Amino acid sequence: DVQLVESGGGSVQAGGSLRLSCVASGFTFSTYSMGWLRQAPGKEREAVALIFDNGDTRYADSVKGRFTISRDNGKKTLYLQMNNLAPDDTAMYYCAASQWPIQLHSLDVVGQWGQGTQVTVSS
Repeated sequence: DVQLVESGGGSVQAGGSLRLSCVASGFTFSTYSMGWLRQAPGKEREAVALIFDNGDTRYADSVKGRFTISRDNGKKTLYLQMNNLAPDDTAMYYCAASQWPIQLHSLDVVGQWGQGTQVTVSS
């Protein structure tokens, strides 16, 4: 059974940085596409980043140039480095896994999610 545990969220001032982690178990991590989703009250669910099994990446326009997704297959861990954070980045962030390569915008409906970690960015 797929298990995903996120950590690293917290409160930070605008312009600051955070690094989120997602520890995976219950599946062959190295063969899966992995990504990050976020959800804030009053906003649409948004897939922000995706990394394929070969290491290729995709980003939403809203985070491109500020966020970096990476993976450590030996540790079965997914990361999201978030720099130059802004209040609009405030959301619950979820790690997601997909057995097959997918498009970034499909991650929310085909992937399995973790429990999430809260990111709050103040002005």
